[in-house]
Amino acid sequence: GVRVGLVGNGFAMVAADTSVVHSILVHKNNEDKIMLLDSHKLIAASEESGDRSINGIPLTTSAAANFTRGELATALRKNPYSMNILMAGYDKEAGASLYYIDYIATLHKVDKGAFGYGSYFSLSTMERHFRSDMSVEEAIELVDKCILEIRSRLVIAPPNFSVQDVTTASI
Repeated sequence: GVRVGLVGNGFAMVAADTSVVHSILVHKNNEDKIMLLDSHKLIAASEESGDRSINGIPLTTSAAANFTRGELATALRKNPYSMNILMAGYDKEAGASLYYIDYIATLHKVDKGAFGYGSYFSLSTMERHFRSDMSVEEAIELVDKCILEIRSRLVIAPPNFSVQDVTTASI
């Protein structure tokens, strides 16, 4: 699967392919892989993300990312588990943010990120065209460029993607 995320001027955005693939078989092409955590946070993970709430306590995006990283680190020590995560959110004080949590539970706050088979193409495209002051429309154009690059270079490219953004208004 492919996940892409970026932060623009007052928003964060993530995109994910919608294919469910096992080995060489495509099982579905319409699976929404972006999970809403609350009205101002969303997550795109490489595996099923599990619980969406943390005891009903509202958290900032940074706190939610750190909690998720801690839970993944604990799970890794009990039963090896591989998951990459992009968590996007908007907080009144901090603004828009994007966090990347890798398969060994390392947490980084990033302006742009990607993982999955198409990440090499997405990251190079974002490296060339990303600006931190992008509008939502410009960010959608950049995500489209990433998808086009994936489709032109990946041997078996996902046919569909979903894109969501979070702003001051909500997701």
